[in-house]
Amino acid sequence: MAVDESELARQLYRTPPDRFVAARDAAVAEARQAGDPATARRIAGWKRPTVAAWLVNLLALDRPDLVADLGPLAEALRTAQRDLKGPRLRELSAQRRELVAALVTEVRRIAAGRPDAPPPTRLPLAEVEATLHAALADTTVAEQVRTGRLLKAVHHSGFGEVPRPQLRLVTGGAAAAAGGGVERAGGGEADVVPQREADRGGARRARDAQAAARAARAERVKRRRALDRELTAARAAQRQAERDLDGTTTAERDSVAALDRIEGELAELERRRAVAEQELSRAKLARRAAERTLTAARRRTGEVQGAIEAVDAEEADPTAGGEEAD
Repeated sequence: MAVDESELARQLYRTPPDRFVAARDAAVAEARQAGDPATARRIAGWKRPTVAAWLVNLLALDRPDLVADLGPLAEALRTAQRDLKGPRLRELSAQRRELVAALVTEVRRIAAGRPDAPPPTRLPLAEVEATLHAALADTTVAEQVRTGRLLKAVHHSGFGEVPRPQLRLVTGGAAAAAGGGVERAGGGEADVVPQREADRGGARRARDAQAAARAARAERVKRRRALDRELTAARAAQRQAERDLDGTTTAERDSVAALDRIEGELAELERRRAVAEQELSRAKLARRAAERTLTAARRRTGEVQGAIEAVDAEEADPTAGGEEAD
């Protein structure tokens, strides 16, 4: 029976990295036993992913609907950055941050549901987040993430290369002088006047063409300066956004560590509370037993005291015990 490589790949790349090689080798042996050496060779070439890549693969395999948003958003960001559309780029950058935060949260949720995943404090979420940002900067990386067969985390410096605007020099050509070969019907003054008029018309058109060229050049310089200013502002906004992202990532990591520490302390307090409640129950039982013992002792004390008083009364009244014989 032929091996379903697509389904097998999904199963293998869901396997934790520390068990990947053993599972892959078992699949290779199974393909060979099935008489499919070509498939066995292909499976043998599959590489083990890192823990961060494994978490990204789990995200792609479990939530393909979320990962599918990476490609279109990456392309939209590339287009906005290429066209130097500042407002659109800021809007898309906000979407990028929201999407990456949602995906990292989903990775944490998926890992929490798997007993074979590292504990929350040891999850390489920074590498996962870097990979997702790289996927949003490069459509090729986005496609690799979407397949669920990523081998290692991907890091990207900044967010793509900001292309320099390609400015095309548009020059205005001078019009050809009219009547370039004015034919003289004769050699008189009547022929010279039209020639002078033609020369003046050509000079005027040349001056107009030069003025148009200077105006176009000035407009290009003005536009270039405006684009340079917008590019500088966009790069500054990008650097600030990257700093903000680094800060929020660190804050999130610290918050996770603090939460884990508090949860540990809470578990210890719960244990101590249970012990204290047991000790309180034993103390209450001991108190009740002591109260019962005290009640019995008081009752006995009263009885003995009454007996003593009766004896003392008989001693004080000789007749109380009957008359003496004469």
